[in-house]
Amino acid sequence: MLLVCLLPPDRKLRICIDRTNWEFGKCRINVLMVIAGCGDFEVPLYWELLDNEGGNSSSDDRTELLDLCLEVVGKGRIGYIVGDREFIGHKWIKYLKDNGIKFIMRIPKHHTIERYDGRVLRVEQMGLSRESPVILKDCLVDGVVGDVWAKRLENGDFLFLFGTVNAEFMGQLYRKRWTIESLFQAMKGRGFDLEKTHLKSLGKLKKLVALVGIAYGVCRNMGVHHHVKVQKIKNKKHGYKAKSFVRKGIDLIRQFFRNEANMTLQVETTLVVLLRWIKRQIPDYQPLKIAG
Repeated sequence: MLLVCLLPPDRKLRICIDRTNWEFGKCRINVLMVIAGCGDFEVPLYWELLDNEGGNSSSDDRTELLDLCLEVVGKGRIGYIVGDREFIGHKWIKYLKDNGIKFIMRIPKHHTIERYDGRVLRVEQMGLSRESPVILKDCLVDGVVGDVWAKRLENGDFLFLFGTVNAEFMGQLYRKRWTIESLFQAMKGRGFDLEKTHLKSLGKLKKLVALVGIAYGVCRNMGVHHHVKVQKIKNKKHGYKAKSFVRKGIDLIRQFFRNEANMTLQVETTLVVLLRWIKRQIPDYQPLKIAG
């Protein structure tokens, strides 16, 4: 509940699910994470450290984690969920459809597409171009009915999407999946250096991920607020921002604490109020099963 409070209230959320891992000596750390976002705001919602030597998550891992997310934010607040090629399979996709959760999943190209007229297709046989996607309505993929959006990429590979959102916007919505990759970059290296931890205990690592997740949510929201309300972050020639929202938030906090003259009574009071507010949120959070 604490991290959810950092998101705009009463708005639909996009949910991204993915997995990241790194190694420390012979120890392989494998994190399955769900993040929630709305516009430029996003926070880690739930996570689980998988004890499977860095392998893929199972359908049971995903459904258990998503059940916890539904308990926190409520099914009605989820706009859609997006995932990459690891997040496939009849059990997982059927779970999403049976729960009425709209989704977009990238499907490996060897999976078949079955039409109602009995034809069975593969994306390699569809004559896909780089210019415009092919959209197929009411198809059977992995034993579940949904829509297909497919396009050839610049490198010759295929972007094969399957889901239950509006098919015309499927490619546009899938691009939002990149937000979880940016989160992993910030948490693991460009900001919080989580990969440099020497912890091997999964229990201790869960607590560390929790603290870093809270720091990420606060810093990103500070960066977004500064960009919208104070001064926009400049774009470079390639079109991307000179600093990410997270990096901007980190820099603002550093600048503040390096200048002791800024530590006014008003600011100190604000920090105390913030800490008291966080403390009030914790009792509501504790009764839920701790995944991270």
